[in-house]
Amino acid sequence: MSPADGQFVDPTSRNRGPVISGEPVERSKDFVKSLERGLAVIRALGSSSDPMTLSEVAARAGIPRAAARRFLITLSELAYVESDGRLFRLTPRVMELGYGYLSGLSLPDLALPHVERLVNDTKQPSEGAILDADEIVYIFRVPGPYIMSSNVNVGARMPAHATALGKMLLAGLEEDDLSQYLAETEFDAFTERTVTDPKRLREDIDQVREQGYALVDQELEPGLCAIAVPIRTRSDDEPVAINVSSSIVHHSPESMVEVILPALQLTADQISADLAGAGV
Repeated sequence: MSPADGQFVDPTSRNRGPVISGEPVERSKDFVKSLERGLAVIRALGSSSDPMTLSEVAARAGIPRAAARRFLITLSELAYVESDGRLFRLTPRVMELGYGYLSGLSLPDLALPHVERLVNDTKQPSEGAILDADEIVYIFRVPGPYIMSSNVNVGARMPAHATALGKMLLAGLEEDDLSQYLAETEFDAFTERTVTDPKRLREDIDQVREQGYALVDQELEPGLCAIAVPIRTRSDDEPVAINVSSSIVHHSPESMVEVILPALQLTADQISADLAGAGV
């Protein structure tokens, strides 16, 4: 009988797994149902930022109140849950359960779910890159719905001086390293807008440092603009930046700042927080 019929249905009461093609999949004979229920309680508490009552936990986890109570008491004694006697919430210790997995992830692994949401929201492609001498190297990429002639693959290289990612990464260099880069690099012009004068390029980089983002308007390719921000990593790690690029048909430089930049900054903050939490 379904909940709509007025009866509580315990989804863990049968020794069955998910339904595939209309047929339930039998659980292994070694399946531990109590562990499944305990994890359901943790997921229920993690689904809300607010503390939950016993009844709310039981309903969210899909188990009887008596079972939910036993699991909450157990989790409390193990210090994964705290309670004032009526309301329950997870403690920071629950992060230990995922730390082993998170610590094994690379930066692209952690970044991609956030970048995919960014691309879905903005409908524009996004890339991440590091700096290698006078070039950037792409370390992750999520394409947008529109075909762009500047599509690149992970591992591809582009000149730093003509890209938003590059200018953002150059802005993070120590002053001596930046001076050496400007003095020793030959700056090719890819369009009539490409900045090739070292003095002008330094001015651009100073502006990037001041405003916290880099905006490039058709310097790498006609009709293409891009905006980039840094991803915060540990001080001894390779600097990383993330961008969103767009055809000027869809976004002007002004629109990139007004519309795209807030979403890009939020994504960079989310990736930075995951990196800090995972110790990557």
